[in-house]
Amino acid sequence: MRWKNSRQSSNIEDRRGDSPAQASVPTAGLLRLVPLLMRSKIGRIILVIGGLFLAFQYFTGGGSSLGLQQSHPPKTAAPLNDENKQFVAAILGTTESVWDKQLSGHYQPPTLVLYNNVTRTGCGTGSAQTGPFYCPADQKIYLDLGFIKELKKLGAPGDFAFAYVIAHEVGHHVQKLLGTSDKVHQLQQQSGKVTANKLSVKLELQADCYAGVWGHYVNQQGMLDAGDIEEGINAASAVGDDRLQELAGQAVQPDAFTHGSSQQRISWFQKGFKSGNPKVCNTFAQ
Repeated sequence: MRWKNSRQSSNIEDRRGDSPAQASVPTAGLLRLVPLLMRSKIGRIILVIGGLFLAFQYFTGGGSSLGLQQSHPPKTAAPLNDENKQFVAAILGTTESVWDKQLSGHYQPPTLVLYNNVTRTGCGTGSAQTGPFYCPADQKIYLDLGFIKELKKLGAPGDFAFAYVIAHEVGHHVQKLLGTSDKVHQLQQQSGKVTANKLSVKLELQADCYAGVWGHYVNQQGMLDAGDIEEGINAASAVGDDRLQELAGQAVQPDAFTHGSSQQRISWFQKGFKSGNPKVCNTFAQ
């Protein structure tokens, strides 16, 4: 994939040097409890103990946040502009260009957060174990670069495979801006588990289609090499619910799908890629 001459997005927040303690809830948020604690003797004792703990954390480099305990020394900060970060910034930059045009200049780009292992998000504590994800509450994409290795293990190596993952998460941001995800989440709250899962599948497949729309335009710009499309298809297949269930040694259970089968994900990605038109991505009409 020819990405090195692309404009790099400035909407990158690099937290890779953060310690585990910094992934917890900010102490400032706990200050609201102070008036309540001051009303009782036990509460005042708790405040004293908490103050001593925070002082210890501060002078030993743990910062001023409570939560996850630091069981290992903090990692050294990642290079400020390593190649992986440049790649992510370039791909994010292309999504900004594509969706700004598709939404007639009204696109509000998300921030993409790079982190290691765990981090604080508007949706709670984010973990690398869940893979890349979009948080609608703060409109940020969270990405641990270790997922590149996971894609390779799943049989989906290559830079375009990873770019597809980023474009898919940006697709969720587009859904948020258009109000689609909010409507789906409201319907899910009123539905049983099976129906809620089916709605989740439709939402995910639409994000795959939106990733295909993005792919259509970067291909027009001459950014794709031979084999890149196959990498994207392999990535869509690798994260299909049926394939992941099989890899986990489970029987394939369509009612438990939340993202769609490998074939569904490939099909919707290809629809977006071939047309370049977000209007073909109405998975909810199927």
